[in-house]
Amino acid sequence: MATLGDIGVSAAINILSAFIFLLAFAILRLQPLNDRVYFPKWYLMGLRNGVTQSGAFVKKIVNLDWRAYIRFLNWVPDALKMPELELIDHAGLDSAVYLRIYLLGLKIFVPITLLAFTVLVPVHWTNSTLRKSGFTYSDVDKLSISNVPLGSQRFWTHIIMAYAITVWTCYVLQREYAKVAAMRLLFLASEKRRPDQFTVLVRNVPPDTHESVGECVEHFFLVNHTDHYLTHQVVYNANKLAKLVKEKKSKQNWLDYYQLKYSRNQSNRPMMKTGLLGLFGNKVDAIDYQTAEVERLSKEIAEERERVKNDPKSIMPAAFVSFKTRWGAAVCAQTQQSRNPTLWLTEWAPEPRDVYWRNLAIPYVSLTIRRLIIGVAFFFLTFFFMIPITFVQTLATIEGIRKVVPFLKVIIDIPFVKSFIQGFLPGIALKIFLIVLPRILMLMSKFEGWESISALERRSASKYYIFNFVNVFLGSIIAGAAFEQLKTFLHQSANEIPKTIGVAIPMKATFFITYIMVDGWAGIAGEILRLKPLIIFHLKNFFLVKTENDRKKAMNAGSLGFNTGEPQIQLYFLLGLVYAVVTPFLLPFILVFFGLAFIVFRHQIINVYNQKYESGAAFWPDVHGRIIFALVFSQLSLLGLLGTKHAAQSAPFLIALPVLTISFHKFCKGRYEPAFTRYPLQEARRKDTLERAKEPNLNLKAYLQNAYLHPVFKSDDEDEDEEFDDKLKSNGTVLVPTKRQSRENTPAPSRMSANSSPSRPNAIDQIQ
Repeated sequence: MATLGDIGVSAAINILSAFIFLLAFAILRLQPLNDRVYFPKWYLMGLRNGVTQSGAFVKKIVNLDWRAYIRFLNWVPDALKMPELELIDHAGLDSAVYLRIYLLGLKIFVPITLLAFTVLVPVHWTNSTLRKSGFTYSDVDKLSISNVPLGSQRFWTHIIMAYAITVWTCYVLQREYAKVAAMRLLFLASEKRRPDQFTVLVRNVPPDTHESVGECVEHFFLVNHTDHYLTHQVVYNANKLAKLVKEKKSKQNWLDYYQLKYSRNQSNRPMMKTGLLGLFGNKVDAIDYQTAEVERLSKEIAEERERVKNDPKSIMPAAFVSFKTRWGAAVCAQTQQSRNPTLWLTEWAPEPRDVYWRNLAIPYVSLTIRRLIIGVAFFFLTFFFMIPITFVQTLATIEGIRKVVPFLKVIIDIPFVKSFIQGFLPGIALKIFLIVLPRILMLMSKFEGWESISALERRSASKYYIFNFVNVFLGSIIAGAAFEQLKTFLHQSANEIPKTIGVAIPMKATFFITYIMVDGWAGIAGEILRLKPLIIFHLKNFFLVKTENDRKKAMNAGSLGFNTGEPQIQLYFLLGLVYAVVTPFLLPFILVFFGLAFIVFRHQIINVYNQKYESGAAFWPDVHGRIIFALVFSQLSLLGLLGTKHAAQSAPFLIALPVLTISFHKFCKGRYEPAFTRYPLQEARRKDTLERAKEPNLNLKAYLQNAYLHPVFKSDDEDEDEEFDDKLKSNGTVLVPTKRQSRENTPAPSRMSANSSPSRPNAIDQIQ
């Protein structure tokens, strides 16, 4: 059991680690050689063109201005200077609202911490229950609810505090939900024109023996959205072509590398082995080999493009349909299109850079099966992952090390080593063990078939949060081996589970304090150092970079990583709300995390991160819902804990809290969530009217024509096949000949043939 001394050792180690990381960052960022690593966003925006120092070569590598080192902490006020509106223009609404999650943590926990230390800490400390019990305890336990005697009237204090925390948390959540919803509507109203504002994704297009998918889509929307339909782009299964293009780019990069190497030393031709990882196989001339590979792949790409062009099986029963107005797109995206609710399914299209093209080739009917499979797989992953986590946690304790390596008993009994093991090792062991988890969860989300990167990250974040709750939180607070935990849960009634968890929560406060310091202090400080991107950039810059464009590609700006960052934040909300009443001593450690993380990520968003997409803060309902879940769980766990403390008179008053909290959540869901899932027709009409007034001659069709064309068909590295491009473009025009005999969806003949649908203007004239 970790003592205050052990926590002090852990705090010293983590504070020292964080200080070293921050100091190293403050110095490295000043060096001209690292400018592209620590300010890549400005380079990508074209607002920074490299170091302008002239003179000696050393000045282009090292900053020799001693005054810069005196002001090495200027990055902190610089990160806080930019106003929020300017930050939205600079980095997008997603980034600005993501930062508000950290501010939300400070708004909730600063008053709670002050109140808890004023009221609860004296209530806990002034008892002598643990001293009289004869059990082993630490000073931290004396600050917890464990030090309150059974049946004490002091438990009324905890009941009142639980109500106060609930009221304050709900008040802050409601204000923040309203603020973010207003920010989203304002952002959508003032946002520049984007293709996704006019476009919906249509899936499960019914097959037609007489028409292609493109013709069927055109005829359906000409009839049912006559005044607003503009164009469409069918979805191609170009996954194999995308792989070939990616492989060709890789081979081209190696060819550029070997040519650069040869240009530096023309006395020797570079050689390579053709086998696995370049370690096995025949030794050949590298330039000749890579040149041959590039030529081979170019031929295969041309053949594959021809196959996609002529093979009807390459066209999926889906399409991106664009409209003349945002109002028309909003009506289509938010209404049922057919009497059969499983056909002509429409939803808002992601913005083009947000589309995960690979999953659009998955048949819609298989999505349900895929998600069921992943649901089962995630269940087993979550619960069976508890076994190795508990094993590692056991080894990372004094008792565990003594059992596994008894000959180290002399060393681990040294006071400092013992404090290090109890105060630092468990947290770092858990952190290391969870490194591979986000990649696994992202692969599972991709298998489920979500069609956008933002949806993939949100689904992966949901899985990560559930995993953290079950394994990191519940798995850590319940004592015993993994199999004993599973057996305990399986053989006890549901009414006893809150009591089991409630009793275990106070005993694990010290572990979570050490975890917060490792993950939330040193981990956040390590984020700003960007050690991995720093090393990779300099390796690429030395070996591969030939031109300024190559140097720009070598910059790894990264992004926020919502799928990993948001679940981490939510774990701290959970810990703070659960321990606020039970062990308030944990709260200051959480405040340090929220404050440090806000400064660090604000700096990264301004100077480093280049977001892959912009969803308009569509993730906020998930953030709100998880905090509500943490609040309800904290109430239930406190209820279970008081049930074991013989507080029969006071405990029943907690029953109303979960009911009131869930009712509050339903109110917020009905009042604010529609702003994140629907686009008001009033707002769409207003934006359309303003745009027509400002740009009456806008050629919207030209703007949307190829917005949703698969990226492999727009590759700069490919020789464009004009005939193929024409065919692709024709899928978005309104002059499509048809072979169908039925006139169900076709208003009248077109100019192209007596058996084809009309062009868009003729269709309107003939209907009128």
